[in-house]
Amino acid sequence: MPRRRPTRRPVASLLALSLAATASAQPRATGEPSPPIVLAPDAVWDGVADAPKKGWVVVVRGNRIESVGRADSTKVPTGAERIALPGTTLIPGLIEGHSHLFLHPYNETLWDDQVLKETFGFRMCEAVAHARATLAAGITTTRDLGTEGAGSGDVELKQAIEKGVVPGPRIITTTRAIVATGSYGPRRSRYAFDPPQGAEEASGIEECTRVVRNQIGHGADWIKIYGDYRWGPHGEAMPTFSQEEMNAMVATAHGSGREVAVHAQTAEGMRRAALAGVQTIEHGTDGTPEVFRLMKQKGVALCPTIAASEAYATYFNGWVKGSSPPNEELVAKRASFKAALAAGVTIIFGGDVGVFTHGDNVRELEDMVEYGMTPLAAMRSATSVTAKVFKMDDQIGRIAPGLLADLVAVEGDPTRDIGALRKVKLVMKDGRRFGGTEIP
Repeated sequence: MPRRRPTRRPVASLLALSLAATASAQPRATGEPSPPIVLAPDAVWDGVADAPKKGWVVVVRGNRIESVGRADSTKVPTGAERIALPGTTLIPGLIEGHSHLFLHPYNETLWDDQVLKETFGFRMCEAVAHARATLAAGITTTRDLGTEGAGSGDVELKQAIEKGVVPGPRIITTTRAIVATGSYGPRRSRYAFDPPQGAEEASGIEECTRVVRNQIGHGADWIKIYGDYRWGPHGEAMPTFSQEEMNAMVATAHGSGREVAVHAQTAEGMRRAALAGVQTIEHGTDGTPEVFRLMKQKGVALCPTIAASEAYATYFNGWVKGSSPPNEELVAKRASFKAALAAGVTIIFGGDVGVFTHGDNVRELEDMVEYGMTPLAAMRSATSVTAKVFKMDDQIGRIAPGLLADLVAVEGDPTRDIGALRKVKLVMKDGRRFGGTEIP
């Protein structure tokens, strides 16, 4: 793969560019309450139902959903602004479960070069652009699973978004993520100096506990642990932390009221994570029926990241979707995904975006459908299911009175055709509109 950086991809669609213009016109804060808004699409899908409801409207007041129901029976507040959205389905804002806002595709710049050669200021500027593109794609909440050498930059970006300085999704932070000493990268054996690592290293129960607390102190909402990595004698994936180390980190995180996500591709890495009581396992490429049954028993959800595996196959193996036979990893990914579905494991939406282009997040949902989910199940995964796993279902993931007004209008019906998610016409987060052809 060439190390020279080619012409950059357009990180934002026309909608994202529109978002940049309209978001800049949004006030950071005003003392005057905004008038209520009535959104009138062709149909409303609430994140749970078997099908969208035709002829429904949603009333938004401030940053909350006030009411939802049939247009002819829903009380419209006096002075409300009405936004007609013909030809669209209104859905809850999507929840991306695995992103890296401080990374961009490796066919542009290799991961090592991003960590070692791109300055923090440059990477923050990139992350701002990535956040904007993410929001424009209908992702109103994202869990950023490691800044990959950019420290606690996700916490700083989150603060800028919350204060209205830049547009972007609601961010669930993990800061640096945690790796076993010597297991991650950039690989020390490849350099004539000791390179800074893409995550925080730890060894032994005492140090593992300290590192979890250190990341909490720097603003981590969740704790991300690498339960295995490609550090075997021949570069194969092998478990990293012992069961005791994993248990200690999870117990420390839970003691602070935080949840844990574990990167694990091997069956043994997944088993240790499930036994430790984590909330989600990322990737799960070599998961077996036995380990998926354990995950189901323990209530551990899977974030499959199919899109990232396909991106790797394209960048490093020359795989072309639809015309080339899948490589070994893609064969394993398809088999493990089907085994997880068969075991009844909860599946959340998360593509490991950053490995591929930000703003193309729904590529993962398209892959989930291709690999065996129905469009309706995939849509629930990206909304109400992930919200429940993240313990945020009292705030987001559904269209219901009292919840945050995170709403997206798309052309068509994504519960039948997942590709409709690529036709975003309006994005609302916390009751504020960002971009869209209907918004001047």
